[in-house]
Amino acid sequence: MQARVLPKTQISIRENLQWLFILRNLMIISESGIVFLAIFGLGIKLPQQELWMVILSIIAVNCYTWMRLKTKEDVTELEIFSQLVIDVCGLATMLYLTGGASNPIIWVFLLPLIITGIMLPQSYAWYMVILTSSAYTILIAYNVPLPAIEPHISDPKLLSPEIQHQLHMLSDKKYFNLHIFGMWFGFVFSAGLVAYFVVELSKTLRDSERTLAEARETALRNERVVSLATLAASAAHDMGTPLGTMAIITHEVLQDFSVHRFPDLQNKMKILEQQILRCKSALSVMSASGGEMRAESGEIMGLVEYIDEVLSQWRTQKPNAKLSLIAKPCVYLPSKIIAERTLTHSIINILNNASEATNPDKGIELYTYWDNENVVIEIRDFGKGLPPELLNYTGAKPMGSKKEGLGVGLFLVCTTINRLGGTIDFRNQPKTGGGCVEIKLPLINKGKTDDRDW
Repeated sequence: MQARVLPKTQISIRENLQWLFILRNLMIISESGIVFLAIFGLGIKLPQQELWMVILSIIAVNCYTWMRLKTKEDVTELEIFSQLVIDVCGLATMLYLTGGASNPIIWVFLLPLIITGIMLPQSYAWYMVILTSSAYTILIAYNVPLPAIEPHISDPKLLSPEIQHQLHMLSDKKYFNLHIFGMWFGFVFSAGLVAYFVVELSKTLRDSERTLAEARETALRNERVVSLATLAASAAHDMGTPLGTMAIITHEVLQDFSVHRFPDLQNKMKILEQQILRCKSALSVMSASGGEMRAESGEIMGLVEYIDEVLSQWRTQKPNAKLSLIAKPCVYLPSKIIAERTLTHSIINILNNASEATNPDKGIELYTYWDNENVVIEIRDFGKGLPPELLNYTGAKPMGSKKEGLGVGLFLVCTTINRLGGTIDFRNQPKTGGGCVEIKLPLINKGKTDDRDW
């Protein structure tokens, strides 16, 4: 199965739209709070009706974004940029009604630019630079000036020129303090946004890069599997004729030497004949094409029946091995699994490795449990266990042949499990000794209550 690698997934673009929806909600709350504080807290006379109309328009745009996120249609980069342009227009209108470039929160034009630079390609960022710079320049010349902040006096003409001058100085100081407060608030607010949302957006990008790296690694691993499969098919083709010759000669020997005169030879030749048949069966599987393998082995089976079948096949190879089966389902359902031949061979391969490495007197254990979604199969032995330096690399790539049986076989097992959407974990058992292989596989459906006993 080849991994499909996309330069930028549709999921990440939809996540960017979700972040834009959250940021716009914060912008609406902040703008409403500032307008309310300026009008009712500081007594500044602002065009209330026009300001609240702009805020309602931004709320309407965000409602549309919320409904857009509920649909399954693809989100495009142009759509995100268009929404950012609408946000810039809304901010420019708010600033036009509240002093234009003299407003201390004029810095807010940086936020759409930062978001564009993070979410979209560089060309969109330059378009946003042009848009925000133009809006800033226009607001310098065209705006509704902020009203002067002066003390309330019933009749200023009754005051002396000196007192009027002091009052003007007091109002200028108050306006300056308000401007400083606005700049301070803008710095704190922007710093908080950068510390949280921009970092979260960068984290999303890093996660996307990590996903792409994992996809590339999976593609390389699949290429190795294809190479190994090609070599295996070639070897199977080359070994077919010698094995056929050996089978004919073995059969002739059995016919020429009677069982009464040569009982020991007959027993040994029968064992040899069985092993030749086993090799021919394995080679037929190796030489089968990938499409035939899937057509033959992709049937859906009950989980209980599948485990029974796997153990029955393994028993034909290891009839004298001791195995303890422990099944503890979390739910009693007739769970089903895709019974692929490659999966069956993978589990049998692990059982063979465990039976060869374990203490013959103790045998091996197969512990399994499942719920509505997954089944976990643990195969435990009581041998020496896996070497600690190999635990993190076992099955990750082909290794040289080892006496313990760690090599190409486990690499193919891991690849098969991962291809089927499962996971495999290797570890040692500190208390009982020996190794443990944990396989987790997805189940395909839910069913009714199953009263079958193991």
